[in-house]
Amino acid sequence: MIFKSIWVRIIFSIFPVFALTGCESLSYYHQMMSGQIVILNKRQPIKQILAEPHIPTKLQEQLKLVQDIREFAKNELKLPVKNHYLSFVELDRPFVLWNVYATPEFSFRPKTWCYPIVGCTAYRGYFSKDDANDYVDKLKKKGYDVFIGGVAAYSTLGWFDDPVLSTFMNRSNIKLAALIFHELAHQLLYVENDTTFNESFATAVEQEGLRRWLVAKNNLASLSDYHIDFKRHQQFIQLIMKYRKKLELLYVQDLSALNKRNAKASLFDKLRDEYSLLKQHWKGYTGYDSWFSHKLNNAQLLSISTYYDLLPVVLKLLQNNGYDLKLFYKECQTLANKSREERLVFLQQY
Repeated sequence: MIFKSIWVRIIFSIFPVFALTGCESLSYYHQMMSGQIVILNKRQPIKQILAEPHIPTKLQEQLKLVQDIREFAKNELKLPVKNHYLSFVELDRPFVLWNVYATPEFSFRPKTWCYPIVGCTAYRGYFSKDDANDYVDKLKKKGYDVFIGGVAAYSTLGWFDDPVLSTFMNRSNIKLAALIFHELAHQLLYVENDTTFNESFATAVEQEGLRRWLVAKNNLASLSDYHIDFKRHQQFIQLIMKYRKKLELLYVQDLSALNKRNAKASLFDKLRDEYSLLKQHWKGYTGYDSWFSHKLNNAQLLSISTYYDLLPVVLKLLQNNGYDLKLFYKECQTLANKSREERLVFLQQY
């Protein structure tokens, strides 16, 4: 099919880069390209699916909702919708990808992975959970703190027309809209080698887009629920950041590895205790219990800070531009043209 021929051209154009990285990297890129080809070849036009007489009612409603969200993103948020989300792919798994995060035992400096075209990122994605777990085991043997997280969606950054995946469909209408706004924001702006800025920008667009969408729909009940959920999420993020700072202070102390290890475990226990208190304030809301079900480590906290480290300041940029998205996008593009160091200095001044 045409999709395979496209990938063949890409493979041969960048194969010399892969060849220099060794067999393990070749294996990794093979699984990524194979996984992408499977998704591209399984795409079905949504219009065709909606015309089928026996389409399940729930799927029909969700696909129509996606079309509505897509049009809102194009017309009201000025996002580059193009031909994205006009097709649907059914997958036989709960997540499309599993991202692996890793840090040293006593540091939050992420292990990064660099790729042709997209640059370096603070995580490594796998289409197979087994492959991701195998890689996690290798990293653990090298002494890294490691975390693996399932991903419902990702962006190909304009290389292909991204489809709607079945992994989207177990979400509420609000979270489905948030996901699509987030991924389309990556189509608008993506900076090589700056995962935190990219994710903070996309999350800011997601949140503002969702607020506007609910107002436009006059969905006051859902808007109220969203504000409650947003407040909880902010409190969760603040809790994670609070303990990240405590851990960072611990790691720079002149202590033996054993003493640092014991103090680190104690701080993670205190983090769990404080989360339990926070749940009482939330009247038993359990939305983050699954996140705390793992043995906590640096990499797991990093998976949160990657998305939210710069979010408050990016939201401040939006506010200072009078919530005018065109002005906000223009300023973020100006920041994207700076070096990473210059961009960080500018944002820290906020």
